[in-house]
Amino acid sequence: MNDLAGRAFLVTGGTNGIGLEAAVLFAARGADVTIVGRDPARTEAAVATIGERAGRPVESVLCDFASLDSIRGLAAEFRSRHGRLHVLLNNAGTVFAERTITADGFESTFAVNHLGYFLLTALLRDLLVQSAPARIVNVSSEANYRGTLDFDDMAMEKGYWVMGAYARSKLCNVLFTRRLARELEGTGVTVNCLHPGRISTNIWSHAPGWAKPGIAVVKWFMQSPQDGGKNLEYACTSPELDGKTGLYLHQRRIQDPAKLAMDDAVADRLWEESARMVGAR
Repeated sequence: MNDLAGRAFLVTGGTNGIGLEAAVLFAARGADVTIVGRDPARTEAAVATIGERAGRPVESVLCDFASLDSIRGLAAEFRSRHGRLHVLLNNAGTVFAERTITADGFESTFAVNHLGYFLLTALLRDLLVQSAPARIVNVSSEANYRGTLDFDDMAMEKGYWVMGAYARSKLCNVLFTRRLARELEGTGVTVNCLHPGRISTNIWSHAPGWAKPGIAVVKWFMQSPQDGGKNLEYACTSPELDGKTGLYLHQRRIQDPAKLAMDDAVADRLWEESARMVGAR
């Protein structure tokens, strides 16, 4: 089946877990897939794995999403190779057991999970519009329901908690999605986000030691990365979502996100603060 032939896909966090599984599905359907990874050896291995499983080669670009300069380099590298982009899947994510600050001065979970999405999308926005119809899909989480925002303490200096930082970043994903959907209205580019399921992946490898035994037990009841990859495939390619934008999907079901995530004034403020942080218009 080559129904995605000629369509360009960029998948961040594509070296393992649900990102890798989605990349396999896209490539198997004929898409021109570029995955993004941080570690050269792991990225090279993922390219080989995806190509073997999909029966079609894929490309890769290296990027550390904790670095704004690295994200700018990723966008420039992709643009140098491709004159079109039909699907941007913002999937890269992490979590830190202890409060960590990036070289750019931002709390690391927020920087990777939200500012990375924000800046990369801004840098590739015109390419997506030129390639319309196109889709942007942001991987959020049901943790958005527990997220809070304090614009006076975005670095969480007043108190850091691993789940609080993660939930905040996932709330920001939804706020960004809804605000960007308004921004891109009428361009032919849709923007949606989703909770891909409770997936057994390596994202919690940086969780505190006391939490890891509990996480190991919970993983027995989680869905597989393959299941999560299929949910990403749905959000990125399903005809059922043609023309639909600004949505939050719980796997494949449209539902309301957290009440705070639906506050347009908060979304506007987050947009302004994020643009200031990354130096984007």
